[in-house]
Amino acid sequence: MDALLWLPVVALALAVPLYLPRWRLRRALARPWPEAAEAVLQRNIPVYASMGEDLRGQLRRLVKQFLHQKTFVGCEGLQVDEEMRYTIAGQACLLLLNRPSKVYRALHTILVYPSAFLVPRKQLDAGGVVTDHHQTLLGESWDDGRVVLSWADVKRGYRDWTDGHNVVLHEFAHQLDSESGSSNGAPYLGSKDSYRSWSAVLSRDYDNLRYDAYYGRQDSVLDHYGATSPAEFFAVATETFFEKPWQMAERHAALFEEFGKYYRVDPRLWLARPAPPAAEAPQPLPAGGRGASYAIASW
Repeated sequence: MDALLWLPVVALALAVPLYLPRWRLRRALARPWPEAAEAVLQRNIPVYASMGEDLRGQLRRLVKQFLHQKTFVGCEGLQVDEEMRYTIAGQACLLLLNRPSKVYRALHTILVYPSAFLVPRKQLDAGGVVTDHHQTLLGESWDDGRVVLSWADVKRGYRDWTDGHNVVLHEFAHQLDSESGSSNGAPYLGSKDSYRSWSAVLSRDYDNLRYDAYYGRQDSVLDHYGATSPAEFFAVATETFFEKPWQMAERHAALFEEFGKYYRVDPRLWLARPAPPAAEAPQPLPAGGRGASYAIASW
């Protein structure tokens, strides 16, 4: 008889840890959207006003969940305020629109520095000698559930939304990439056919970007930093997709199509078509032709 009396208690003890987080999330999502938060998104996400009410509503809900579940930590004496929180959350959640998402389930902490920060690194030279040095970074995404950002560079990103450089979009693209199990430029896509198309297109464009970077070609739409690795190519292409969609669609049509299928939005609807650049004389290809120095990247 005593055992029967204990069964409801045990069931309740097991159910509370499962139900309580969901209840708290529902309560957080039900809270009114602050006017101050709306003003921040209007001010610090330049495409927000052009997105349409459906997408703006999605973004507000995603931001509520993001801020409910993630912890912000100021570093080097920085006091993280509401503008920082809503700005970072708003930009990060742009990547989740129209997509089923757990809102960066593996992420739990965003570390914010006042400006670019130093991180320790170890370098192995050709002789096998390891040396310690420090590298200056604007942002970093870690696979242990943390993202690190420079607030000065977050502000630089939203003040010019058409240059293809945005540290929040870049680092949170890395978070999406890692959801597939490894950061290799192939986020979770859902089907084998999707991976075949993704691999073919991104391998080709990654190889071409490596060529452009090696020969110093300055007419690339994609930043040459994307030639560092497939993971960096995905993050750089994400920045370009959201900030230079017209140029990307014109110069990298297949790549733009793949990113459109993945992100399920068309940022061209939010930004005016840029004026065409002044005509320039064509640059001759170096001896050896395109791809002479690089193998096709493996995705």
